[in-house]
Amino acid sequence: MDKRINTMYFSPTGTTEKIVSGIAKMIAENFDREITINNIDFTLPENRKEIVSFSGEDVVIIGVPVYAGRVPNVLLKYLNSIAGNGALAVPVVVYGNRNYDDALIELKDILELNGFKIIAGGAFIGEHSFSKILAKDRPDEKDMAVVKDFAIQIYVKMTTKYNIQPLFIKGNRPYGKYYMPKNEKGIPVDIRRVAPKTTGDCIDCKLCANICPMGSIDYEDVSKLNGICIKCCACVKKCPAQAKFYDDKDYLRHKLELEVGFADRREPELFL
Repeated sequence: MDKRINTMYFSPTGTTEKIVSGIAKMIAENFDREITINNIDFTLPENRKEIVSFSGEDVVIIGVPVYAGRVPNVLLKYLNSIAGNGALAVPVVVYGNRNYDDALIELKDILELNGFKIIAGGAFIGEHSFSKILAKDRPDEKDMAVVKDFAIQIYVKMTTKYNIQPLFIKGNRPYGKYYMPKNEKGIPVDIRRVAPKTTGDCIDCKLCANICPMGSIDYEDVSKLNGICIKCCACVKKCPAQAKFYDDKDYLRHKLELEVGFADRREPELFL
C-alpha cells in the first residue's frame, strides 16, 4: 500500500503535537518500507497563510486543542481552506481534562466537507493551558501507550478495509454553544478580552512574541498586545523568567474551578 503520511497540528504548548506526531510515527513504523512523515505545524500565523492540498495517496493526522468545547474559532477559516481531494484523515482533539464536548465531531465535519475520508478519530487529554496542575504533564506514558495501540488499529484499517464506511463520532449537531465560565453568582462571564501581564522579571528575550500563535505580542515592547489573546498560555508556560501571568479575577476563579472540579483523571476516547 503506497500511502504518504502527513501530520497537521495547532499546538502552542506542544501537547497536541505530541499526540499527532506519535500517531503518525507509529503508523509509519508498521509499514515494511521507510516512510518519511510530512509535518505541517500551523501554530504560528505565517504558517496559516500557505495553501495546503492533499490527494487520495495521503493519510493526514490532524489535531487541534479544544477551546470552550469546540474547535478554536480562530482556526476555522484556515481549516476550511484545506483541500482533502479524497485523502484519508484522522481528526484528533486534545483537551485539558474537562470535556471535549462537540470539538471532535466539528473537526470531523470540517474535514469531510473539505473532501477528506475519515478513517478514525480520537479525543486525548493534555495539560490544561490555564494550569500547571490540571492534567499535569499529560500526555503521559499511559496516554502514549494508547496512542501506540490507536495507530496500530488505524494501520490495520488502512490496509485491510478498502471501503471506508461513515464513522460515528460522539457529539451533537447542531454543535453546543461555546462553554462559558460563571462568576460566584452563577452569571456567565466573558474572559475573551483577558490578556497576560508582564512582571519586572522580564529579560526581553522576545520568546513570547515569537511563539504567540496570534502574533499579538508586540516585538518591541513585549508587555503590549497588538491583537487578541486566545489564552493558549504559551507565553506563560514557556517564559524562561516566569514573567508572564494573568490576574483577572474571573479568569483566576475559573482556573481554580477547573483544577478543583475536574481533578479526576479522564482517559482518551477513540473512534474507529
